[in-house]
Amino acid sequence: MKFGKRLKQQIQESQPGWRDKFLSYKELKKLVRLTSAAPMSLNGSLEYGKAEEEFVYLLNSEIEKFNAFFMEQEEDFVIQHKELQHRIKRVIDTWGPNGSRPSEADYKEEMAKIRKDIVDFHGEMVLLVNYSNVNYTGVAKILKKYDKQTGGLLRLPFIQKVLQQPFYTTDLISKLVKECESTIDAVYPAEQEERTREVREAITVAEEGIFRNTIAALQSMQEIRRGSSTYGHFSLPPLNLPDSELIQSFQLNSPIPIV
Repeated sequence: MKFGKRLKQQIQESQPGWRDKFLSYKELKKLVRLTSAAPMSLNGSLEYGKAEEEFVYLLNSEIEKFNAFFMEQEEDFVIQHKELQHRIKRVIDTWGPNGSRPSEADYKEEMAKIRKDIVDFHGEMVLLVNYSNVNYTGVAKILKKYDKQTGGLLRLPFIQKVLQQPFYTTDLISKLVKECESTIDAVYPAEQEERTREVREAITVAEEGIFRNTIAALQSMQEIRRGSSTYGHFSLPPLNLPDSELIQSFQLNSPIPIV
């Protein structure tokens, strides 16, 4: 599948509030065609220079859009992570065996709610990692297309700039994903078979929920790396997700192996 079609599919499968935050790939392709059609002399031309200026302006605007959205989501995730930790502590201190008002029924009920929220939170963070991957790949591909069709030399300096951008740096989100999985393992030490069954049921019911979006995101991250016929310096590294039960559970209804 060509990247343009994959991107369109990814946008359709993403959360409604995210759909206008992805790369404007179609508009950039139009500017590539416009620039390649402009006459270019040895000293350059006004028409060519203007077309290239419009392309670079739009691409820079897209990078700013990625950064603003990514940093906003990242900040929200840090806050959500702290809130989940506080909720767990409050439930343990209140209804746990050594709490102020021990109650096995209330404890189980509240912890079940928190567990669902943690799984949803985990899925949202995976979606943000995918958002970073998809948009970086789109930028790399449109720059390759630009240089090839126009004879320009934008790709190398622009990619070097992109590698320093906030939206490309997913270290904090990856750390939160691992901490999220560690919390589930520590606070909810259920048997593997029981945990797998619960997640399978959740995936089956959540037709339009976070699970479906997360499965699509994981498939997309895998396909982007596997589907490239031009793997090289500008390609994303191989997908290296944590080998956790939660990640493995997302594969249950997936036709494509994820890790």
